[in-house]
Parts: sequence; structure tokens; C-alpha cells
Amino acid sequence: MTQAIPPDVVALEDYQRLATAILPAPALAYVDGAGADGLTAQANLAAWQGLRLQSRLLCDMRGAHTALQLLGLDLPHPFLLAPVAFHGLAHAEAEHATALGAAATGSLMVVSTQSGLPLEEIAARAQGPFWFQLYIQPERADTLSLVRRAEAAGYRALVVTVDAPVNGIRNMETRAGFTLPKGLRAINLDGLHPPRIRAEPGRAATFLGLLDQAPRWEDIGWLKSQTRLPLLLKGIMSAHDAGLAVEAGADGLIVSNHGGRTLDTLPATAEALPAVVREVAGRIPVLCDGGIRRGTDALKALALGAAAVLVGRPQVHALAVGGAAGVAHMLTILRAELEVAMALTGRRRLGEIDASVLWPADSGR
Repeated sequence: MTQAIPPDVVALEDYQRLATAILPAPALAYVDGAGADGLTAQANLAAWQGLRLQSRLLCDMRGAHTALQLLGLDLPHPFLLAPVAFHGLAHAEAEHATALGAAATGSLMVVSTQSGLPLEEIAARAQGPFWFQLYIQPERADTLSLVRRAEAAGYRALVVTVDAPVNGIRNMETRAGFTLPKGLRAINLDGLHPPRIRAEPGRAATFLGLLDQAPRWEDIGWLKSQTRLPLLLKGIMSAHDAGLAVEAGADGLIVSNHGGRTLDTLPATAEALPAVVREVAGRIPVLCDGGIRRGTDALKALALGAAAVLVGRPQVHALAVGGAAGVAHMLTILRAELEVAMALTGRRRLGEIDASVLWPADSGR
């Protein structure tokens, strides 16, 4: 069923506004909630807004485009859909609708391990490119089972989330009493071994066995040896970890603080991105997420060295408001905004976007 997009939806903030009125309060707390006081989530937005652009006039813009090549894929624009769990919270057709909206715009979708639909079903109905986001499981056999399923289903890369060995403290979810509705679960984890945790009153599971089974750097090397797919690590926020990731054989990195949902008071991704890019020094592509809400945000990320950007919460907002059509429209808005920003900064291609797009920090001196 095609949902009509309200005529006053012209920016991603409009989708968020309408989704706030549509989604039940507990589901909204899950989608929009963040770790602890939400300071990192707020910083993600503020950091992009705080960067200024420098215009360029009378430039030759003939043949301008936003196309790129990324890990063997030809993509029409640099906006990817970040892995987000449980799309069924926002729409009856769940990940199927998101994948359809992505395909309509040629966008790459990263499917979450914690999708509410089997990864094979999503892939079978998807019409565009897709990667699989992987949480390394306590048992290597279970991790390998997920990898083999993704390979067989046609996923083009593995995105390993490395920044959430435990969940962050999410006060908004707790206050709202969020629980998954009946019938919605992380279906791809059915039959896998759960973490072995010993119970102790008054203590979290973090130091009661959960971390004993958490992934380590040697697990990345092992995983790389087990698959033919490109391997990206999502959650890199420092030059130190970026260097270790390259040594471990990663084919790409995603600068991400999990949307501010894990450790609060981490820096914004816009702040962390330059150091990661310098450390990687062009050896592998670096992507970035966290607070991307405008085409100008993407332009700034590319100027700081990102090859592409990912959007998380906005896809759920658009899905709740307009289903597949909403997701497609949301991505179309971002691409149009990027094209305008490139035109006004005199950049015909993504490869021409560099630090000179940004207004110098010391220009007022």
C-alpha cells in the first residue's frame, strides 16, 4: 500500500515531527532515545551545524554528479541507510518497506542482525544493493552461521558493529517502559546460544560474565579469514582503534558513536572523523554516521574525508510517516540538498570535495 506524503514534508525534521505524533511513546523512546543524558546524540547534530561552508562562484559545473564507487559497488549518491533494529516498530511491512524505498533511489541499505524479518527474506525481496550488519556472537559457530547465511543470500559486505559489547544506559527507554511488542523479535538470532551470565542481585550483567564472551581484536582477524565479503568495522572513534582495524584486515571503517546510544559524552562523529581519516591515510574507505540530517551535513563529512555517510533514525521517521515512499522521499531530499550544496560550493564531483569547502576556523582573525 502506498502512503501519501504530506505536502508540508520538505526536510528530514518534518518526518521526525510527524513520526513523533504517530509512534507510540515507548516505540518513540526506543527510536529517538539515547544513552544516559543524550549529550553525545545532541553533540552529533550540533557539530555538523557548527561547521561553516565556503561558497565558490562562477565555477564550471557541466557534467556534475554525485556518483561514487564503494567496495565494488557503483552508487548514485553517498547516502546509505545505517543498520537499525526492528523496523516493524514503525511500519507493518517493516524492513521490506525500507528496502523498497532504498531501491527506488538506488540507495545501499545495511540490514541489521536485529531485524524483525529473516535476513534471507529481506534480501530476496530487495531490489537494490545491501550489506549485512553483524554482531559477533558469543559462540564462533553462531557468528559463522550468520555470515554464511548472509553470503548465501547475496549480501555484498559485512558491517561488524564493534562499539556495543554491552548496551548503553538508556534512561528514556526505561522511563517509557519500552518492550518489544508481541510477535516482534530479533528473528535472525533464533536458535543461537545466548550469552552465559550469572545472576547477582543489584548488579548489571556487564561484569557478571557478559564481557567474558565479548569480541576482541583477534576475533576480527579470525572473521576476516572466514569470509570472502568485504569487512567494515562500525564504531571506530579514535586514531588508535583505526590503526588496529587496518592491521586486523578491515576493508572499511565507519566512524560512529552508535547515534549516541551507548557511551554518553563521547565526542561527536564530526569531531572524531578527521583523526581517523589521517590515521587511515587512504588505505581503506572511511564512512561516517551520527546526526546527518541535511545534504550540507554530508558535504561537510565528505570535506573531512568521509567516502559516504549513513543515516539511522531518519529512515525510521520516514518509514513511520510514509512507508516505502517516505524512505525514498527522505533519501531524495538528502540527495537534492547535497546537489544544491555542491553547486554553491563549486564541486562537480564527490572527489572534488575537500577541506577547502569548509570556512577556515581562524578566518576572523
